[in-house]
Amino acid sequence: MRTVLSISLPGKIAEELNAFAIETGRNKSDVVKESLSLFLWETKFRKAQKMLFARAKAQGIVTEEDVFREIS
Repeated sequence: MRTVLSISLPGKIAEELNAFAIETGRNKSDVVKESLSLFLWETKFRKAQKMLFARAKAQGIVTEEDVFREIS
């Protein structure tokens, strides 16, 4: 199922989106869909990272070396 979404962009962002779409040979809708998908993924990732960091810190895992030591 598809949903049509109409958004209003500030002039500068609209210009950048248009230029990027032309430069990459893609349509603006695809660029926005990919950007939103990436934004949502990164937001979920940061939320999980924040939750896991609290658990790791409680176990004394605070550096990358600590992580490598634990998984090795």
